[in-house]
Amino acid sequence: MSPLRQVVSGYRNVPRPIISIITAQFFVQGVNTAFFLLLNYYMAREGFADFEVADVLSYRFLAVFLLAFPIGLFIKGRKLKPFFLAATLLTPITSHLMLWSIAEGWGTLLNLSAMAWGLAFTCMQVTVLPYLLLNAPPKAHSEAISLSFLSFSATICLVGFLNFALNRIAPDFFTEQRVLQLVSTFALVGAWFVFRVKTPEEVTPKIPFRKIWQGYDWKAIAGALAPTLIIAIGAGFTIPVINLFFLNIHDLPSRAFSLVGAGTFLLVAIVVTLMPYIKRTFGYRIAITGFQTASILALAILATTEYYAGWQGALGVAIAAYIIRQPLMSAAAPMTSELTMYYVGPKNQEIMSALNASIWSGSWFISMKLFGWLRQMDFRYVSIFLITVGLYVIGVAWYAWLIHKYERKKAPVGAQLAAAPCRTAALSKK
Repeated sequence: MSPLRQVVSGYRNVPRPIISIITAQFFVQGVNTAFFLLLNYYMAREGFADFEVADVLSYRFLAVFLLAFPIGLFIKGRKLKPFFLAATLLTPITSHLMLWSIAEGWGTLLNLSAMAWGLAFTCMQVTVLPYLLLNAPPKAHSEAISLSFLSFSATICLVGFLNFALNRIAPDFFTEQRVLQLVSTFALVGAWFVFRVKTPEEVTPKIPFRKIWQGYDWKAIAGALAPTLIIAIGAGFTIPVINLFFLNIHDLPSRAFSLVGAGTFLLVAIVVTLMPYIKRTFGYRIAITGFQTASILALAILATTEYYAGWQGALGVAIAAYIIRQPLMSAAAPMTSELTMYYVGPKNQEIMSALNASIWSGSWFISMKLFGWLRQMDFRYVSIFLITVGLYVIGVAWYAWLIHKYERKKAPVGAQLAAAPCRTAALSKK
C-alpha cells in the first residue's frame, strides 16, 4: 500500500461520533485562533501598551491554571459531553464580553471576562483528549489525536485568510474588532455538533475523593509532565506575543500577519495530517525530538533578525524562519501527547490531560507576567526569545529520555505478545 493510501486508510478508521466532537472543537478553536491572531492588534489599536496586553492575556491563563486540575479530578468516571456543550456555548459568549470590555475601557470587567473565557475553553481543552482515547478504537488513536490538533492549524488558516480577504474588501468596516465578533458568533454552531453525538460514552471508574492520592501513579505523571513544563514556560515568552514582535520590530500589520499565519498553519495542517504515518514509519525519535530540534534552530534565526531589522531582507528572513519553525514544533505536539498518555497509562489519562492544560496555562501566566516586566525594563525581543530557545533545548532532551524509557518499558510487553502464539502452538501439539 502506498504511503498516501496508508494515511487515508488510517483516517477512515476514526468513528463518526469522534469526528463530531472534533468538529465542535474546531469551532471553539476558531475563537481561540482568532484571538491569537487579532486580539493583540486590536488592543494595541485601542491604546494598550505591550505590558498591558500581556497582563490581560495572563488572566486567561491564570483561570486555566487554577481550574484545570480540579476539573481533571471531577471528570474522572463522568460523561464528558456536558463539558463540550459548556465550551461551545460559553467560549463565544465570553469572547463577546471581552471585546465589549475593551471597547468600553472597563479594565476590571475585561480581566474577569478573560478569566471566564479561560474557564470555558478549559472545558474543551481538558476533556477532549481523554474522550478520544476512551471512545476511539486503539488503531485510530494517532489519527484522532492528530485531527484534534489539526483543528487549531485549520482554524488559523481559515481565520487568517478571512481577515485578509475582508480587510481587503472593506478595511474601514472589517476591523480586528468586527472580525473577532463575527468569528465568535459563528462559533456557536459548534454546540450543534455536540448535540449530534448520541452514542453511549465510555467512562473510567470513579476514584473516591479520599483515595485520590493513592489512585494515581504520580511518579509516572511527574516524569511525563516535566518536559511539558519546561517547553511551556519557554513557549509562553514567544507564542502569545509573536505578532507584537512582527509589528514592533518589522512593522508588519495585522492583515499581512494574518496572511503569513494562515499560510504557515496550512503547512502545519499538512504536516500534522502526516504525523501518524511518520510516527509509524520512523518512530517517536524522529516524530518528536527530530522535528523539535529543527524548530529550535529556526526560532533562533527568527529571534536574531532583530539585530539587523533595518536591513531590507530582515523581514523576509523572519517570515521564512517562522514558516519553518511553526510546522516543525506544532507537528510534534500530537505525538508528544500520545507518548505521554501511553506512558502514564489509562488510569492516569484524565488527570494527565488536566495537569497538562494547567501547566501550559500556568506557565504562560508566569511567562506573560515576566514578559511584561522584561518589556517594561526595555529588554529586547531577541533576548526574551532566546530564553525560549534555551528552555526548548532542555525540554527536547527530556523528551528524548522519556522516549527511551517508554520504549524500554514497552519492549517486554511486545516480547510476551510475540511469544504467545508459539506457546499456544506448543500446547496444542501436546
